[in-house]
This record gives sequence, structure tokens and C-alpha cells, in this order.
Amino acid sequence: MRTVEILLDEAAELAVREAWRRLADAGLPSQARHRSPTNSPHLTLATCPELTAPIRWELAEVAASLPLPVRFTGLVRFERPTSVLAWALDLDSALACLQRRVWEAVASDSPPETLNPLHEPGRWSPHITLGRTRRAGAFTDRRVSELLPAPPLSARLTTLRSYDTRSGALEVLEPRP
Repeated sequence: MRTVEILLDEAAELAVREAWRRLADAGLPSQARHRSPTNSPHLTLATCPELTAPIRWELAEVAASLPLPVRFTGLVRFERPTSVLAWALDLDSALACLQRRVWEAVASDSPPETLNPLHEPGRWSPHITLGRTRRAGAFTDRRVSELLPAPPLSARLTTLRSYDTRSGALEVLEPRP
């Protein structure tokens, strides 16, 4: 499986890493515990089985539209198969358009059953994961928010990339020359 992700500017990345550190220091699930060199704060836009030539062509256009300013809206919790603590991003028209373009690119050349329905436009919830665990309710303690720094008011989404879950390889998706 291939992800299509977007990275944050340096200041926002440092703020996220500080939140990761504080969660880990408090003994809570944190992305800081993932020691892979590929682990960095990111926003997942979509996933697909492979980045075919038609998908890559469309993603190069998306990459050319960066950087994109975004605003953080605060702390969110998700209880899916896993418990997730994250900082939410405002889904303004520019971010919604960018994500829709990525979705349409991967959907254009992937079997529909291989696409994650949570990434479908209208269902997608933009967020930067701070911590994740399979333990239900892990982040329901009200004091969790007191441990964390405030999210940045704004940030820039800067670099489009893909992660290959089979090989562990990262690839920056560049604009067409």
C-alpha cells in the first residue's frame, strides 16, 4: 500500500514533535515512540495500492500547488479500531480542494475496494496524529490536553510524499519540471 502524505513547515513540525515528547514523557501513547527514520509529522491525504503513471502525473500537479497555508483548530480524539489523539486542521476550501485532487488521482487508477473510505472527500478529517494505540479510550482523561503545548495557530503544508508500507521506502513527489 502507498500513502500520499504532506509534510508541515519546520516550525509546525517542531511543535508536533514537542507534543509527541510530552505524551511520551507522561507515559502515554505517542508517535515519538516510532523510531523509524521515516516517522515525521504529516497529514495523510489518501492511500492506494500503487502509484501508477497516471496517478503520478496528477500528483505532480498537486505538488506544484504547494506550499499551502493551513490553520490548526485544536485537539481531537478518534475511536476507530484504534484510539487516536491528534491536532485537527481547518478544512477550508483550499485544503478540501487539494485533498479532493489527491483522492481523484488515486481513485482514477485504483480498484475502488482498495481505497480507504475515510479518505473520501466529505468523510476525510484532516489531522496530525500525536498518539495512537489499540487500547480503547486511552486519551479520554481530561488532563491529556493540559500536558500538551497549544498547537500552532497556522502552518504551511510544504512537501508531498509517499510511503510504501511494504518496502518502508519514502518518496518525495515532485512537481513536473
